[in-house]
This record gives sequence, C-alpha cells and structure tokens, in this order.
Amino acid sequence: MKTLKLIPKPLTFIFTTLFLCLSFFGSAQETGKINGYVVDKSNGDSIAFAKVTVTNSASGVVAGTVSTDMVGHFLITSLSPGTYFVEAKIVGYKTVKQNNVVVSSGKVTRVKIFMEGESQELNEIVISEKDNSSGRVSNKLYDSGGSVGYAQPDVDFNTESYSPINENGFKNSTVNPLSTFSVDVDAASYSNVRRFIMNGTKPPVDAVRVEEMINYFDYDYPDPVDDVPFSISTEIGDCPWNTKNKLVHIGLQAERLKTKDLPSNNLVFLLDVSGSMASENKLPLLIKSFKLLVNELRPQDRVAIVVYAGAAGVVLESTAADNDNKTKILEALEALQAGGSTAGGQGIQLAYKVAADNFIQGGNNRVVLATDGDFNVGMSSDAEMQRLIEEKKLSGIFLTCLGFGMGNYQDSKLEILADKGNGNYAYIDNLLEAKKVLVTEIGGTLLTLAKDVKIQVEFNPMVIESYRLVGYENRLLNEEDFNDDKKDAGEIGAGHSVTALYEVVLKGQGESPSVDPLRYSTNEPNQSALGNEMLTVKFRYKKPDGDVSMLIERNLENKITSWNEVSDNFKFSAAVSAFGMILRDSEFKGTSSFDNVLSIANESKGNDKNGYRAEFIRIVELAKILFEKK
Repeated sequence: MKTLKLIPKPLTFIFTTLFLCLSFFGSAQETGKINGYVVDKSNGDSIAFAKVTVTNSASGVVAGTVSTDMVGHFLITSLSPGTYFVEAKIVGYKTVKQNNVVVSSGKVTRVKIFMEGESQELNEIVISEKDNSSGRVSNKLYDSGGSVGYAQPDVDFNTESYSPINENGFKNSTVNPLSTFSVDVDAASYSNVRRFIMNGTKPPVDAVRVEEMINYFDYDYPDPVDDVPFSISTEIGDCPWNTKNKLVHIGLQAERLKTKDLPSNNLVFLLDVSGSMASENKLPLLIKSFKLLVNELRPQDRVAIVVYAGAAGVVLESTAADNDNKTKILEALEALQAGGSTAGGQGIQLAYKVAADNFIQGGNNRVVLATDGDFNVGMSSDAEMQRLIEEKKLSGIFLTCLGFGMGNYQDSKLEILADKGNGNYAYIDNLLEAKKVLVTEIGGTLLTLAKDVKIQVEFNPMVIESYRLVGYENRLLNEEDFNDDKKDAGEIGAGHSVTALYEVVLKGQGESPSVDPLRYSTNEPNQSALGNEMLTVKFRYKKPDGDVSMLIERNLENKITSWNEVSDNFKFSAAVSAFGMILRDSEFKGTSSFDNVLSIANESKGNDKNGYRAEFIRIVELAKILFEKK
C-alpha cells in the first residue's frame, strides 16, 4: 500500500509540498519551552488541574494553554523566542500572572507560580451561558455584591453537541416488572464534566450521564470464576437521598489481565489533523497521549497511522512495535500538524481497510479514533456515521473513540460511533487522563472480553412496588431485545467494572406511580413460588468473535443491609450518583447536597491506590463553590 493512497495525485503533490515547506520553516528557528510548577503559597502543596495560559507579551497572542498534572507540573513547548506572560487560574485561588518570562531558542525556561487561596465566597466566578437564539456564549462575572457584568467569551460560538437525556422515572412493578438495558463502560462524561468544573463553568445538563460518572471508577468486586468472563455482585441498602426508599446495587467485574497476557494487537490510529485540532488541548495533547500508548506496546503488536483533514491518507504503514521500530512510530506522531477541513467519514473508511489488510486471527484488531468529532466534509451527519460504523463492525474490527478539546466538541457523535461500532469511548482532558485510559487501563481500552452485554432485571411486585434505573437513559432496550441476538448492546473490556443502581420503593412504604389494574392479565404473582426473592438479574453476552449469546441468572433475596454494613462500593457509587443528579438538577435528587456527597465519598474512599476517588472529592468541593455562588 502506498502512502496517502486514497488522495488524488494532484492533492498528494500539494499535500507533500506543503508538508515539506512547513517542516523546513518549522525547523528554521529553534523553539523553546516553559517548564513549571503551580503551588499553594501558604503551604507549598502542589495545585493540580490549574489552568496555565502563556501569552506573547508583545503580540498578545495566546501561545499555549494546559492544565497542571497531579503534582502541579506543566510544560508548554514550541514557543518562539521572546517574552511571555504566564497566567495560572483555578477555582478557589486568586488568578496569578507572572510577567517577563523570557524564552530563548533551544532552551527550557523554568518557572514556579505561587497561588493564594480564596475563601469559598470568591470575589469573582465565571459562568458561561448560551443565548439559545444566537448560539453565542457569554461569560457572566458574579462579584461578591451580586452584580453581574459580561466578559469577552473565549470563542464567538460554542458548538459543543450533546445527545438529549430524558431522565428515567419510577415504573410500577406490577405493570412493568422488567427493566432492560445495555451495559455501558464508557467514562467520557466524567472527565468532560470535570473539565467544565475545573474551568469554572457549569457543565451542560445533557453532558452529565450518571452511569458514565459511576463507571469511571474502579470497584472492589471479586474476580470471575468458572470460565465466565465476569463476576456479579448485588447489594440492597438504604437510599441516601430518600430515606423512604432503598437502593439496589448491581456490579459486574471483567477478568483483570496483565498487559503481557493480552493477545497481539493490530492497531490503526485514526487521527484528526484538521484545522479545528490546532489548539494545545487537541493535537498536541493527542500526540503526547499516543506516545504513552506506543511505549506500552510489545514487539508482537503492530501500529498503523491514518490521518484525515480535507482528505485521508496513511502516514505510517502497519509496523511492528519492537524496539527498533518504536522510534519510527513516535517520529511519525511527532511530525503531525493541524490544518484543513475534516473528512471524518473518509478517514474511517480508510482506517478500517488498513486494519482489515493487516488482520490478526485470534488477535485484537482495533481502530483507535482520536478527534474533537467535528466532521464537516463528506459524510458528517450522525445517521450517516452510524450506518457506516455499523457496517464496518461486521468485519470483526473493534473501535475505541478518544475525544479531545472544547468549544466545538461533538460528544453526541463520538458517543454514537462507540455505541454502534462495538467500541468504547473516553474523553482526554489532560495527560493524566491519557495515562489512565492508555496505560493504567490499557486492557479495558484495547481488549474486548464480552460483546453485546445486556442486563434484564425482573422485580417481584409483592416486595417492590416501583423502581427507577439511575442513568443509562441512552442505553435502554425493549423487553424483547434481551433475547434477540441480532440486537446490538455494549462491550466489556479486560478489567472493566460495570455498576448499575436502582432506587426502589418497597411494598406499602412509599409513593409509587398510579396504574389502573390490568383487565386481561393477573395483577398478583404467586408468592409461594417466589420464596423470599426481591428480584432476578439476568445477563446475556457473546464472546468477542461469537454470534450466539449466553445467559447468566442471579436472584436477590429480600435482605436489606443497614447503611453501616453496606460495602464501600455501594456507598461510593451512591455518592457519585447523587453528585450527578445535583449537576443535572434532577427531580429525583431528593435531599442530595454537596455536603452529603462529600461526607459519603470521604467515608467510602477505601484503598484509593490511583487517587481517582480523592480527585472526585476535590471536584465536588470545586462544584460546591461554583454552584452555591449567589
């Protein structure tokens, strides 16, 4: 296969000439870097997730924007020699601007920024609001006196797109005893919501998918046994936001595999290099993220790189990821530059062809798409992209979608692609998130253990009067879909855990939706045949290369555990659920408050070896400041 095979010859010549010219002028003057840390002035502690902006003091042009990592570190590269302003901001601290930071050719300038904390009554907080008539985003500035002014927006138009969510309500278990849905291991919503909060902005309601927030975190579920790809755990305890109701907790745990035990990978990186990817949190972050992944690959793994802008082309043929070739792969990534329009459909077509040409029998064959989702050339509508991806998944090639950027981010499109393409979906807002997705959880990201996984819960109406599934609104299935092997559902990767919560009203103990008695079927089950069962949980799944599903069934006894005795898994997932409902201003949030969420999360932090639960607590603290500001 020749490089840029699908680009017409005239375009190939223009593309190649332009690339060589840019490469020449890019190397004519050596650039410099700013390497620094942001710390708390009072105690010297590192400040994670501070937004650092570097601006050329002469031209006023923003040269780079990044967020600090968990140890307060930031690095901004490719800076032309000159003098810069370095600004650091984060909710809860006073904004700091360091002037006269000199960058020299080929040198690293080191800086340390000290930030002074503010009380929760911030002097100023910025909340972005969208005018529905014009689509223009304005930033409202609220000062301590309650007066409102308007700041110049970062962008003229915010075109971020999210699928609407119609929140699940309570269902009467006599008339609707079955609840059926597809599993969801995606975690994009949590990191995207985090991005909004860290930037001092309330997340859009439809960006908050509660199940993805819950499933962002690891849970201490037992490993599977007896050749079943995942274990099943169930609990029922008190509902923390409504004392009249109970909470049912269902957890699945996929087999945890070490990287060395994964099958050989045939990966095609499908990378968006269009003009919309030029900002620091898009293509530059994308390149750094994929370099982390490449460094984790083994000699038996193979990588190809397909890029798309106005057209699509192959910039690296499928190459073994051995020590001799890793430098070649990394250099191909580092050479990428952004420019042009976005032919996403053409890129997908080419990437799947490259994956098929290098297909590994018994291996993991996967396209890894990285983009802001802003497809604007050729096939671009959600329906068109869905049909394309549904066709391509029949080849046995799986899909991972990685979202980058803000302002024009198309979450709805990437969610559909992952959902319909036997895929998974993550949002990368910083390099730490890239490490989580592409290093720490590489098995779950790259290897599917079970596909088309469905859950169906049957409630015993003699025990449970009504129920409400928390989240999964975009994953609901019809009752008959559960036994239909042609019906698509979600995938579970190696090491993934899946958690689902039901808020339930016990018989005679709360308010339930009123439903007239059924005329043509019985209204009361034969309780003697049910024993002490509260509900039955059924799971269907297929092997990654299979077409026929297998069934697992579990019964949950009517045995309610006190709050003090339920697991940390139960408590922490409840805290995340309550947080999501607060962000959505859900009608079902009950007595949920930021303080209650913080209390439960601190109580159930457990063995937080990766620090993700501690980070959640900090995000809730920041959201409390943001949302409670009058």
